[in-house]
Amino acid sequence: RDGERFGLAWLDLAAGRFTVLQGEGLQGLAGELERLRPAELLQAEGAGDEPVARAGTALRTRPPWHFELASASRLLTDQLGTLDLRGFGADDLPLAIAAAGALLQYVRDTQKSALPHIRALHVEERGEALILDAATRRNLELDASLSGREDATLFAVIDSCVTAMGSRQLRRWLNRPLTRQPLLRERYHALGALIEARGFDAVRRHLKGVGDVERILARVALRSARPRDLTQLRSSLSALPGVRAALALDAPLLEELRGRMHEHEDVVTLLTAAIAAEPAALVRDGDVIAAGYDPELDELRRIATHTDAFLLELERRERERTGLPTLKLGYNRVQGFFIEVPRRDAERVPKDYVRRQTVKSAERFITEELKRFEERVLGARDQALAREKQLYEEILARLIGALGPLQATAGALAELDALAALAERACVLEWTRPELTAEARLSIEGGRHPVVERFSEGAFVPNDLRLDAERRMLIITGPNMGGKSTYMRQAALIALLAHLGSYVPAERAVLGPIDRIFTRIGAADDLAGGRSTFMVEMTEAANILHNATARSLILLDEIGRGTSTFDGLSLAWAMARDIATRVRAFTLFATHYFELTTLATEVDGCANVHLDATEHGDGIVFLHAVKDGPADRSYGLQVAQLAGVPASVIGEARRYLEALESQRDRERASANGRGTPAAQTELPFLATATEASARSAAQDEIRAALAALDPDELSPKAALEVLYRLRRLRDASES
Repeated sequence: RDGERFGLAWLDLAAGRFTVLQGEGLQGLAGELERLRPAELLQAEGAGDEPVARAGTALRTRPPWHFELASASRLLTDQLGTLDLRGFGADDLPLAIAAAGALLQYVRDTQKSALPHIRALHVEERGEALILDAATRRNLELDASLSGREDATLFAVIDSCVTAMGSRQLRRWLNRPLTRQPLLRERYHALGALIEARGFDAVRRHLKGVGDVERILARVALRSARPRDLTQLRSSLSALPGVRAALALDAPLLEELRGRMHEHEDVVTLLTAAIAAEPAALVRDGDVIAAGYDPELDELRRIATHTDAFLLELERRERERTGLPTLKLGYNRVQGFFIEVPRRDAERVPKDYVRRQTVKSAERFITEELKRFEERVLGARDQALAREKQLYEEILARLIGALGPLQATAGALAELDALAALAERACVLEWTRPELTAEARLSIEGGRHPVVERFSEGAFVPNDLRLDAERRMLIITGPNMGGKSTYMRQAALIALLAHLGSYVPAERAVLGPIDRIFTRIGAADDLAGGRSTFMVEMTEAANILHNATARSLILLDEIGRGTSTFDGLSLAWAMARDIATRVRAFTLFATHYFELTTLATEVDGCANVHLDATEHGDGIVFLHAVKDGPADRSYGLQVAQLAGVPASVIGEARRYLEALESQRDRERASANGRGTPAAQTELPFLATATEASARSAAQDEIRAALAALDPDELSPKAALEVLYRLRRLRDASES
């Protein structure tokens, strides 16, 4: 890092994917680490004390000279076989290159390998992707749920990939949504072609025969691939003609993938000829190289395995020579070959028999002829195994020479599987193709929450959303459990799916440019970081206020709950007004502060909507339908009753609520009698600065007058005059 700037490099060793990024700000770095979720994080010694590593990541420090730009550049150009890094677009990213050099050196040291499968460097630009900070990723539950349920995430809903590498590719897309509309339209077009006549079925059927080619190739590059890896590679490559034939569809992206997907006939021919149909798990066990591939190996195997005829003939001759019909030949791994006779006949054996072992009921011997045979057979076995190992290493070397095209094919297969999964989901879940526009707009008709809908026992209630240049902020009110948070998250997930290149759960969706999605949802403290729930809330809100733009989408849920009512209401009002007037981002602001609904009458582009509910007897029925206008009440007692709060407590709360409402109504009537505007009775703290200052001055004068009094020195007449004066001051302060 250099001040606020940071360089980040990461390596997926299994896939050989090496990527760098350069950005700014600790929040940006935290967001990238939340997206990547690395197993290990390398940092220069003395780089700083900021806790950048997320939970579950091993933080390792490296010497500062490992991060020097000059040595990092030399190491990278040596690895990639280039004169410089300009061809990768990385020549002006010094911090990212320094990080990449340190990472490459670390992996070389730990893997004890030259890493031949790392052949390119990919540069990510933050402006090319929809930016999601760490809090937004958590709150939207993209691939990790807040409840811990693995199936309650957006990724679990969309991942119907049939290969492991397809799932990994889809996860990468989900965590780095695109912002460039031409690329998104390419994906939409490809999905449309796959959906037409259910073309994705044929693609997925052929892909089921494809293994994890990316990881197999990584093990090949590291020379750690096992025989069954090669048989899986062989069967995967054999499926390619069928996959390519299924891609004869009218979509430029699918045609591009087909072009990157070579059939590798030479590799298939090699593996078919060289590797047995069902090889042993390990090379040291033998029987890995196919018969007929190497004449020398075939001869050694013949010598080592065709021993039965010789042993039967030797056993017959020795029985005749000794006159012992119970004599027999045997073999075990410890003693090798031996002649066994019962112990009672041990004294009758010829003098050339050499005792090898005594067992419970027999003696075992060896002869010079049997010893020579054993040496020849066992020598052939050892030689055959050594030859197999040599041939296997030669096969790996030939595969390493073909790594580049093989990796390109694996990448194309992963992307195709991800696209086919999105097509299958769109068809099965009845999702629709989004429409992209250059206008500032987010319009959703019949939108549904993809995860909640999956677990809904009844029919999910779809809702509309309209945000545009004239309607940028929605103040959302309604009861707890009414669906406010679901409605907000639903909008963000639909926008995110559209930027993933996926169809969306809606009847229609029209989206303009979005650069970031922010969320401030839920309550959670950070005990390890020494931050209270309210401090966490304010930190996230501050990040939004500093970094949101007019092209951002903001979700704010219940701002101000973690402090006193007036403090919370004041902060919520000020933040909402600042976003609506200065930032002008598309904003969904859910609140129980009904005073905020007056923003719709005071600020252009602000509107009220509410989640509908109705009372039924003493209970409440949530309709989950979004309607225009503010809610008329919060239904807090009814929700508490549903939660199981004792009836006695509910009754006491109802009596206290009635008293508070009665007091409020009296104060309103009194204020209206004095001609006070209704808005000021709702929000007394929102008076103009002049009015507030005048009122404060009058109150200070009252305090000064009281402080100057000496009641013991006042005559009755003087006391009466003081009372009249204080009353005039009070009236002045309230006018």
